[in-house]
Amino acid sequence: MVITTHYPLPTTHYPLLNMKRSNRVVWFGAIAASIIILISFIAAPSNSKINIGSTYNRATDGYGAWYAFMQQRHSIQRWQKPFKELETQTPPVTLLQVNSYLKTPIISPQEQKWLEKGNNLIILGVREDVTAAKFTTMQKSLIGDVKIDTGRRRQLSTGEEVDLGDRFGAVVWERKYGKGKAIFATTPYLAANAYQDNLSNFQYLADLVSQKGNILFVDEYIHGYKDASVRKSEGEKDLFSYLAKTPLLSMLVQAIAVLGVLIWAQNRRFGKPESLYTPEINNSQAYIQALAGVLLKADKNDFVVEMVGKQEQLQLQKALGLGQVSIEHQTLIDAWVEKTGTTAAELQAVLKLQSRQSPMSERDLISWLRKWQSVRRYY
Repeated sequence: MVITTHYPLPTTHYPLLNMKRSNRVVWFGAIAASIIILISFIAAPSNSKINIGSTYNRATDGYGAWYAFMQQRHSIQRWQKPFKELETQTPPVTLLQVNSYLKTPIISPQEQKWLEKGNNLIILGVREDVTAAKFTTMQKSLIGDVKIDTGRRRQLSTGEEVDLGDRFGAVVWERKYGKGKAIFATTPYLAANAYQDNLSNFQYLADLVSQKGNILFVDEYIHGYKDASVRKSEGEKDLFSYLAKTPLLSMLVQAIAVLGVLIWAQNRRFGKPESLYTPEINNSQAYIQALAGVLLKADKNDFVVEMVGKQEQLQLQKALGLGQVSIEHQTLIDAWVEKTGTTAAELQAVLKLQSRQSPMSERDLISWLRKWQSVRRYY
């Protein structure tokens, strides 16, 4: 015999059903946590600013095109180690650094000592004052016009020589340190990918960094690229070590904690089960509301006026001590004035509306009920 019912089954007597629902919620929680982690990873603002000037960068502010240009004409390598490791290289060495941020052109004691041995350092993107020069200018050089997009110029100090500039100051200049020299430029975009149509920019930087007999390096360490040996020495030999230095680890820990709470909540109760409260139904109120709905749909406002008006009048008579038998309106008004000491206008208006033959609109009906409510305040 098959028993059917339209009522929900009590899940407390069906542990298998509870287990299925619990597993479903756990899986939903795990999926939600995974999606949150994925969205956070994708939508998190990446530090793309540090990639400006990198030879790995193919965007307009990168140097990927110039690096390919140099590979066809000169011997060039990427340097992915700290600056101090250059001391292990046999001089002379030329190191090109393209700053992602404008920096003050200051040579550290370590760099100065390295330069004095006969090495060269070229730094593109140093901070200088903005002058009245136009932002875009064509600077004259031995290999042709070089396009410069910056109004920053250097006012040369003693011992500095201009290599590229105009009447407002130097754009590229150099300073000697013993057997070597340091070259600075106020723009980090001297030969960026955006200038592929201006080969003079590419050739100018190529001539600037090319020194006969020098080993040429492009510094990628300042852009976050590191050799495997450097990553190992700096504690980045595995994924966990890498995550420990990024916000991803804390996000992963939070996701695991949330997932653990979800699993715990579905398998253990944090308190006694509470039954749902079912509000008691007021039958009289429900009947009145249902009747009002029927009368509204049937457009029986006159019936409402008749029934409510009679009840309100009887309640008023009872309050005035005139019994519960319907009396004439004038008698009721006189007793009202004598009892309350107010004018008869308010009660007359209510009784007049109640006695009119034409049916009331819904708006007039509401106004009439409010007037009765105002009269009721006196008794």
